[in-house]
Amino acid sequence: MASNLQYGFANMTKNGRTIREKLLALLRMPDYRPSDRNEIARALRLQGRDRVEVRKTLRELEHAGEIVRIRKNRYVLPSEADLVTGKLSIHQAGYGFLVPEKPGEQDIFIAAENTGTAMNGDRVVARISRDVPPRRAKVRAGQASQHRSEGRVIRILERARDTIVGTLQQTRNFYYVVPDDPRLVHDVYVQVPPRAKLPQTPTRDDKVVVRLEAWESRHVNPEGEIIEILGAATAPGIDMLSIIRKYDLPTEFPKSVLDEANRIPQSVEQKLIQGREDLRDQFIVTIDPDDARDFDDAINVEKIDQNGGWRLGVHIADVSAYVTPESALDREARRRGNSVYLPDRVIPMLPERLSNGVCSLNPGVDRLTHSVFIELDKSGRAKNARFAKSVIRSAKRLTYKEAYTILQAKPNGELSRRLHAAWELASLLRRKRFEHGSLDLDFPEVKVHVDANGKPTRLER
Repeated sequence: MASNLQYGFANMTKNGRTIREKLLALLRMPDYRPSDRNEIARALRLQGRDRVEVRKTLRELEHAGEIVRIRKNRYVLPSEADLVTGKLSIHQAGYGFLVPEKPGEQDIFIAAENTGTAMNGDRVVARISRDVPPRRAKVRAGQASQHRSEGRVIRILERARDTIVGTLQQTRNFYYVVPDDPRLVHDVYVQVPPRAKLPQTPTRDDKVVVRLEAWESRHVNPEGEIIEILGAATAPGIDMLSIIRKYDLPTEFPKSVLDEANRIPQSVEQKLIQGREDLRDQFIVTIDPDDARDFDDAINVEKIDQNGGWRLGVHIADVSAYVTPESALDREARRRGNSVYLPDRVIPMLPERLSNGVCSLNPGVDRLTHSVFIELDKSGRAKNARFAKSVIRSAKRLTYKEAYTILQAKPNGELSRRLHAAWELASLLRRKRFEHGSLDLDFPEVKVHVDANGKPTRLER
């Protein structure tokens, strides 16, 4: 690299700047030319351990998409080389779109022949094409207002997955797996492993999990190794198991998490109630679907006769009373992110001892909650609100069907009066939302009922 660049860079840097800041400042200089890591280290006048730090920082910046590596392992800013980093979304027809990581940039069209060995969901670097094939250029000419850049994948930074789920097939000479995901457009060649590696030998039409191996060229199919046999593709339950494996959903909790959950008492201890607002004498109910297994929210609504308004209480299970920051339970819940509801099972975020036990607002038992209390006037306008940590004892567990049946009759008894008050308030608030331009996106939900073999038996709306 030219010595004037060293001189110019030395003049613009200040003491205390990190290696990362110096690297980016160097690459942004007007007279910077693409350079490899040794040339960059010389330009920064770095020696010894600092040179090792440069290599590490270059890798980090490349992985973050802030710089790119081009031919001869030289580094530049992406914009200087017409390069864009982003996530590749592939259509089942083979072409795809690169969604840039930089906010505000338009998606880039990637023709099937330009995806290289990238797969759907991969994080990649693509070069924006300057020469558009004549066929697509003609289409563009008539759609100037919808102009979209085209590109070609030149590097895969991160694979979206290292395993795929699919169905094992066989020809006379070899085995291959057809991926369940139609956006994975290439079959995967496999060798049937010896019995010593798996509990049984896979056969044609088995649903299997394959670990992907290196894929060097799009002119040949990717290869992989069968690591799990789920069972015959048409066997009961295999469809759900395939979904679980496809999305890498965790079906078991680590022992440390279960041990921690088992140490939590199944009833609320008196010491945890101290300092909380006691709502156990209030008429609080939960309303959930028929097949709900855990109840994490409850309400109580009452009319305020003197002014024609309402007093609303909403109570959410206080999981934080039992799951402390950075505990095994907390880390596992953060890793899972949410509970997953499948037609035949629930994969919970927390062990069932918590989600269906002490953190579920079951009727007739004390439960710790976070509560919000809102007073509304007769027009539905909130007059005041306050929050509190509380303890409740749900008076009743209702299903939607049960609540609807009660609302079809005239108020009779405390439960009926409370539900009618809640329905009156909900109807008023809903009407006000629509008056202010709210959209109704509450599409009909179809529930599929299946038998013990996983076969659909009836549909319900």
